[in-house]
Amino acid sequence: MPFHSNEMKLFAGTSNIQLAEKIARHMGIQLGSCVMGRFSDGEINIKVDETVRGHDVFIVQSTSTPVNENLMELLVMIDAFKRASANSIAAVIPYYGYARQDRKARGRDPITAKLVANLLTIAGATRIVTVDLHAEQIQGFFDIPVDNLWSFPVFSKHFLNNNIVDVKNVVVVSPDIGGVKRASKFAEKLGAPLAILDKRRPRDNIAEVVNVIGEVEGKTALLFDDIIDTGRSLVEAAKMLKKHGVKRIFACATHGVFSGQALELIANSEIEKVYVTDTIYHEKLPNNVEILSIAPLLGEALLRVRKNLSVSILFR
Repeated sequence: MPFHSNEMKLFAGTSNIQLAEKIARHMGIQLGSCVMGRFSDGEINIKVDETVRGHDVFIVQSTSTPVNENLMELLVMIDAFKRASANSIAAVIPYYGYARQDRKARGRDPITAKLVANLLTIAGATRIVTVDLHAEQIQGFFDIPVDNLWSFPVFSKHFLNNNIVDVKNVVVVSPDIGGVKRASKFAEKLGAPLAILDKRRPRDNIAEVVNVIGEVEGKTALLFDDIIDTGRSLVEAAKMLKKHGVKRIFACATHGVFSGQALELIANSEIEKVYVTDTIYHEKLPNNVEILSIAPLLGEALLRVRKNLSVSILFR
């Protein structure tokens, strides 16, 4: 009787196959074979073309637009691997959709980030690997291990190695109080000071910057955030920084959602260039937006998860 050793297998949903292929190349493995289709009524159908019995399975799937389609696809994949007797199932979600619905901002609001956590766990996921959760407390919504990776090493490496700006005259800017921890890690890596924007939200997707905390006059500002969605907050932040004497403005964000007229707004703003990672796939982006790949960081993290090694060491 043949014996199959416990192997690591990497599969991809349809939301970001390009990133999954890069991760596989970094890890020196092949993507697993599975076919995703639809029945005539639109229901998702998955066919796994290789055995996963007793193996450690990793599924790469961002729950980006169309978020509900991609989330359901991930749940169906997890269920398929669970029923095929996989030893473990790690959902690798570079962009965790619904993360901004992490609390009750008003009466009768849902906490959808918690609902998604419940769905993933009940479907059969045994671990979650994600990048820059909008709110770190979402990790506590799960009763399974969650590895929330930081993206700042990708950006700091790019700026330090390519002489894009004079790092001695740079200030890293957090666009709001909630992003201070994220931005401070980036600033520490660059050896740069930190500034903070005091922002108010009168209603959804609308932000008003009312103050700048920190010294920014005469400096090059690097706005550092986790998500660029409509782009309005970013553009307003750039306007405020210009009013306070900033000479040049660049923006870095882990997840480039770019909904609505975001790209047009950014193109007509004070921002010279925007850098995002490839957690969300885009067919084509304008020249003022550059993509830095998160694949090496994710690939290294997955190898460490598989070998039961420290993941936090990647960010020291």
